[in-house]
Parts: sequence; structure tokens; C-alpha cells
Amino acid sequence: MIELGVNIDHVATVRQARRTYEPDPVWAAVEAHLGGADGITVHLREDRRHIQDEDVRRLRELTHIKLNLEMAATEEMVGIARRIRPEMAMLVPEGRQEVTTEGGLDIAGQDARLREVVARLADAGIVVSVFVDADLRQVEAAERIGAAVCEVHTGPYAHAFHSRGRDAESPPVVAELAKLAAAGAAIRAQGMRFNAGHALNYFNVEPVAQLPGIRELHIGHAIVSRAVFVGMREAVREMKALIVDAATRAAVRERR
Repeated sequence: MIELGVNIDHVATVRQARRTYEPDPVWAAVEAHLGGADGITVHLREDRRHIQDEDVRRLRELTHIKLNLEMAATEEMVGIARRIRPEMAMLVPEGRQEVTTEGGLDIAGQDARLREVVARLADAGIVVSVFVDADLRQVEAAERIGAAVCEVHTGPYAHAFHSRGRDAESPPVVAELAKLAAAGAAIRAQGMRFNAGHALNYFNVEPVAQLPGIRELHIGHAIVSRAVFVGMREAVREMKALIVDAATRAAVRERR
């Protein structure tokens, strides 16, 4: 069954705008869990622009669903992950000037260094994921460094969807979906878990949820944005219902 990981970074973004104590990301995580989330994702950035070290510690201690820690492959972050031991750590590229993660990790260009990082995280009992573009060269590199999970960057698909008037059958959208499907097939062929995320929302998520073999979708900004109006629990419930229904319909079609 497809799973939903909810990224709560932007709950912390609101808090950090005033450098205060609310809203509390842990409270958001509990509400997300009650809405049906299967996991919680946070990105502890090197510049600490939203999630803070104490947030990660409290989430590890107080939440009762799996924690996915997005992180740069730095010595500092590896040390934090090995100490806190989230269920999953996802290696992502990180730039100080970017608003959000702008592309997948270039694994192929740094195999040796990343192989060591993956080994150190796995040695601490952490499932290691890598965030990659829908590029078969990067998928092959992910397998070489020992990653257990590949999360495919869905940003290009989401941007095509939005620019084409939310038409899932327009050629640019179909082309981006085909790239995601091809990457997913390669990931599964290499024995890794196929996850996806970035810029997914309530309008564009269903075609991605229907991709063969997809295991988890990680979604944050759209859910937190909707939560402003309906609450976190309801926002998560609505998203979970969308992706489960879409995946179920795809499975029924496959069996016919």
C-alpha cells in the first residue's frame, strides 16, 4: 500500500519568522499522524532556517511514526543522524541561496565520498535514501553507493503540470511522467525502494501515485498550506485519501 510522508518544515518556517515557540512542529507531527500520515519528514539545513536541532530530537522522542531526516552529506549531519537515529535519512543537495531543494543529488560525481556516508549511516541502523532526478545514470550510481531507497524528484513534472493548465494528458506532462516511470522501473530493478516527492499537491498528485511500484510520496508545502484553512489533520486526511484511491485504481487496472 502506498504511504504518505508529511514534511513539516514550513510549520517551523512560520515559527522562525518570529523566533518564538509556536507553532510547534511536534504538535504538527502528531496532528499529521492522526490524519493518517505514515511518516514525518524534516530537513535539518546547515543554516537552520526552519527546523532546529531540538526539533529533531523532540520528534525522535515524541512521535510514534517513522521519522525521515533530510540532510546534506556533511560530517556534522552524519554525526547528528547517527546520534538521533531516525528510521530513514535522505541525502539531498543543499545550497544556501536556494528557497527549497532545486534538483537531485549528483551521486555519479561523488561516488566514493557518498559510499562512505551511506555506510556510516547504515552502520547506525538507519535506512538510507537519496534524492535524485529522474536520470538513469544517477539511479545506477545510487545502487553503487549502497542506498536502500531512491526518492525521485517530481519538481519538473509538477512545473509542467502547472504550466499546462493542470492537464495531465498534455504532451509535456506525459513526457515527465514517463521519465518518472522509467526511473521507478530502474530503481526497482536495482532492488531499491521507489519513493517520490517535491512540489506535489492536491491537483497533480494522483498520476504520480499511480506509477507502478511506488512506495511513498513525501509532501510538505501543499499540506501545510491547506492546513492553514482546514487544519493539519484534515489536510493530511484529504491527501492520504487522494493517493490511496489513485494507487488502488491503478492496481485494479493492472489486474484486468
